[in-house]
Amino acid sequence: MATTTTGPDGLTSAQVAERVDRGQVNAADEKTSRSFGEIARANVLTRFNAMLGVMLVLILVFGSPVDGLFGIVLVLNALIGIFQEVRAKRTLDRLAVLNAPRARAVRDGAAVEIPVEAVVLDDLLDLTAGDQVPADGMLQSVDGLEIDESLLTGESDAIVKQTGDQALSGSIVVAGKGRMQATAVGSDAYARKLTSEAKAFMQTRSEIYDGINRILKYITWALLVIGPILFLRQISDHPISEAVTNAVGPLVGMVPEGLVLLTSLTFLLAAVTLAHRKVLVQELPAVEGLARVDVVCLDKTGTLTEGTVAFERLVALEGVDQTHVEPALGALADDEHPNATAAAIGARYMPPVGWEQTAAVPFSSARKWSGATFGDRGTWVLGAPEMVWPDAEHSARHRSDEIAATGSRVLMLAHSASAFSGESLPAGLEPVSLVVLEEQVRPDAAETLAYFAQQGVQLKVISGDNPRTVGAVARRVGLAADTEPFDARMLPDDPNDLAETLDTRSVFGRVTPQQKRAMVGALQARGHVVAMTGDGVNDALALKDADIGVAMGSGAAATRAVAQIVLLDGRFATMPGVVAEGRRVIANIERVANLFLTKTTYASLIAVLLAITAWATPFLPRHLTVVSTLTIGVPAFFLALMPNSRRYTPGFVRRVLRFAVPAGLLIGACVFITYAIARSGDLTTTEARTASTIVLMILALYVLVLLARPLNAYRTVLMVAMIVGFVAVLAIPWLRDFYDFDLPGFGDLVPGLVIAVVGCVALEMLMRFVPDSAMSYPTEPPEEPVQADGQDHGSDGDDGIAPTGLLEEHVVEVHPVDSGDQ
Repeated sequence: MATTTTGPDGLTSAQVAERVDRGQVNAADEKTSRSFGEIARANVLTRFNAMLGVMLVLILVFGSPVDGLFGIVLVLNALIGIFQEVRAKRTLDRLAVLNAPRARAVRDGAAVEIPVEAVVLDDLLDLTAGDQVPADGMLQSVDGLEIDESLLTGESDAIVKQTGDQALSGSIVVAGKGRMQATAVGSDAYARKLTSEAKAFMQTRSEIYDGINRILKYITWALLVIGPILFLRQISDHPISEAVTNAVGPLVGMVPEGLVLLTSLTFLLAAVTLAHRKVLVQELPAVEGLARVDVVCLDKTGTLTEGTVAFERLVALEGVDQTHVEPALGALADDEHPNATAAAIGARYMPPVGWEQTAAVPFSSARKWSGATFGDRGTWVLGAPEMVWPDAEHSARHRSDEIAATGSRVLMLAHSASAFSGESLPAGLEPVSLVVLEEQVRPDAAETLAYFAQQGVQLKVISGDNPRTVGAVARRVGLAADTEPFDARMLPDDPNDLAETLDTRSVFGRVTPQQKRAMVGALQARGHVVAMTGDGVNDALALKDADIGVAMGSGAAATRAVAQIVLLDGRFATMPGVVAEGRRVIANIERVANLFLTKTTYASLIAVLLAITAWATPFLPRHLTVVSTLTIGVPAFFLALMPNSRRYTPGFVRRVLRFAVPAGLLIGACVFITYAIARSGDLTTTEARTASTIVLMILALYVLVLLARPLNAYRTVLMVAMIVGFVAVLAIPWLRDFYDFDLPGFGDLVPGLVIAVVGCVALEMLMRFVPDSAMSYPTEPPEEPVQADGQDHGSDGDDGIAPTGLLEEHVVEVHPVDSGDQ
């Protein structure tokens, strides 16, 4: 804290250097992202990489390098994760510099412009309209200075400041000018304390990532049990090189290596698509998270409204001469530094000729009125009706209360022939007219909120403004027409009672930042997935506590820093497109996860059977690479990018396992029976493996067909291409030799083909009769998110794939799967 008063010449260079040496500067030790070393470790040292890495080393040491092709997926997954997050780090670090405004300081008797982080304790700073206050300070001089502290307190009315008043960092100068001495800088500043607290919270939760991590844990335990047993059984009957290959083949199949890579890629492409729509995704799981949201908490100012007021109408009071009303309003609004109210009135009424101001009392948030004396034209006062005319029984007050009940902002214009007595109202004051102002509601707000209502998402308007005003805005956008707005000063402190109130009310006014945070927590305690929108520092804590924080691009830098999603153009109407993109991601990843986990299941069953029988593996790792690429890797990538608007329902892992486990057991049994029949005949080991691989390919392709239904032209071409690819591997000699295939005679293939047909029929029956599986949800036609501008912001014609050049400008931060288990 400052202990001395800085003179009008400001600090000297020596005094500045002294404070810099003491660390009394306006910079805080904030990390916008992880270091390069942390990024590399987070993407390389994962359970997924460890499992495949050990098996890759074993194959390279004891087997054929061709069987180590699965290592390509391992390397790609790590490189893509590192690439994404490094680009995100550079973007976030650059944004931290670009978003920092510059300050004007008086040093050595001259005004100089310096970076905000270069401000030191006791610096003398000049403030003018449009500036964001860079540090906490004490005002040494003011000239019509008004500061908007809504970013800190939620109160939308600007505050007139006097000499000796405090100005808080993060607030905005909306009118006038002043000079301030910095009394708290860096981490000691009020706004920075809010931001630092907010940044300490948990990162975005992802059901998909959580589910994949949980599945990987199960697979890890299975590998630790099955792997040693399988190897010991193989080493007893085979040379070590063959034993390693026989053991690693089934074990590689147990790892859903492509699922992790595909999930990261799908989230990345979704984020790029959203960036094309001016939405910056700062944490990838937020794309999924917003689709899971069932409650959206809205901040009124900046979200539903544009943050400005406009003159609506004059209401004449009965029996009062209205001749001089318009000139008086024009004269009162004629200010060199008008506040929002004066600007709205001044836009309607021009300053009259001959009205010379002889005395004035500026607006004060405590008085809630302002006025001026204009010579023999008397004194005119404009302000809150209850402050200008305290008699609540007067007809003028009744009329003003009626209008205020509709939510409009009402001011009373009064006249007196007397002058001011200091800063008190003049004697003989009489009400003349009522001035009605209205907040500008965003033109797209009503349609956007209607979209959420249609999707079954609850909406809660939470604002620091007057409850009546908030209620009126809510009604204008179609919300809470049947309930009264609730004054947050009456909210209970008990979380259970608070949750009960939130269940029955939708519009809240006079909400403090701490209450916003408590309200989010109460909703979450009831099992809701909560999104919070806002643009001010006062929203930062609630945004970070919420499951998904959505900040407006025009809002406070602190709010943007803690939000998972930033609407760069500040348009709330963009939200439906974000929700639609999240739904596409969840639904498609859930569907293709069946492919990967079906493979994991049949590979696990075959590994167990091999451990029991000690037979050589029915397919080499390179065989599994072919099957996985053609039935999972390539098609899953395209399926994950297709339109899909199925609504989110909880239970991702449960639904996937209900199909994948029985399907995988069925496929594993069919393949092993085929292998057993082939071994019992005169076929060579290579021919038996080829027959087994063909059966596996047929059954895996049928699962792919089930997932891709309904088969339109696009999906049909994809299926045919995969079949052609496998036929090419078997038909082209050098490919057949490379992958070590040897086709048996047709007669020897017949038993396997019959088994494959029976297996396909069984899979069809399984899909139809397994309840609540991911396969039981039909693909819905793509929804068109509601947009007020009439443009299509839903699925793009290219199935949501944006130009890759967008990566240069809009990069996302990646939180790798399994990062918590390293």
